[in-house]
Amino acid sequence: MSFFTELGRFIIFMRFVLKRPQKWSVFWKITFREMHNIGIESLIVVMLIATFTGAVTTIQTANQLLTPSDLFPTQLIPKFVVGAVVSTSSILELAPTVTCLVLAGKIGANIASEIGNKKISEQIDAYEVMGINSASFVALPKIIAGLIMIPSLVIVANFLLLYGGALATKFTTALTYDDLIEGARMVFHVPYIKIMLIKAFIFAFLITSLSSFQGYYTVGGALEVGEAGTKAVTKICIAILFFDLVIAQIFLGL
Repeated sequence: MSFFTELGRFIIFMRFVLKRPQKWSVFWKITFREMHNIGIESLIVVMLIATFTGAVTTIQTANQLLTPSDLFPTQLIPKFVVGAVVSTSSILELAPTVTCLVLAGKIGANIASEIGNKKISEQIDAYEVMGINSASFVALPKIIAGLIMIPSLVIVANFLLLYGGALATKFTTALTYDDLIEGARMVFHVPYIKIMLIKAFIFAFLITSLSSFQGYYTVGGALEVGEAGTKAVTKICIAILFFDLVIAQIFLGL
């Protein structure tokens, strides 16, 4: 199936998804449940990955910039530069992009499989028979929950990336905690936070909407449900990387 055919189906799907819910009390009940599934159940994974990634990034950056070489036998780069590099890369790239790529594998596959199971078991057909907008009923609460919880996870990841970097300074003599914080403060700009949040919201929408779309159009049996989860994760990762490039070019391109 061509790219433009898939894009057209996705636009039509979102047209039905974004319609007003028929019963707000049921909608918010499902949304709160999805917020727990998407946010709270992913918190431990995000915390571990962000902390270790921050520590590894700090150690590797310090090794590359502060280790004397044959070309530069003496240290020419100030130590605070490591903090500047780690802080900027954490805010602009590691927190939003890496976190959302991880969440794409966890959340995206779960959503696609859940909706795919409803599709092949004819639950979605039953919603339609009862006069319920099935696309909105199964997908909109997940999208709203994702738009709330995934940016929150990205913010947590950003703090833990820096915390992991601070922990790494305890295990190396090449860099101190004060050097790391000094560099982070020197290069901090409020627009970087705005870019991080823009990425987080766009990636959250991509994760939840594309996985819902893939699951909603599942045809077949249990094997196809598994394939839907795999396809959803693949499409989400490609979309995240593409929009990451577009956003960087728009806001940071020279």
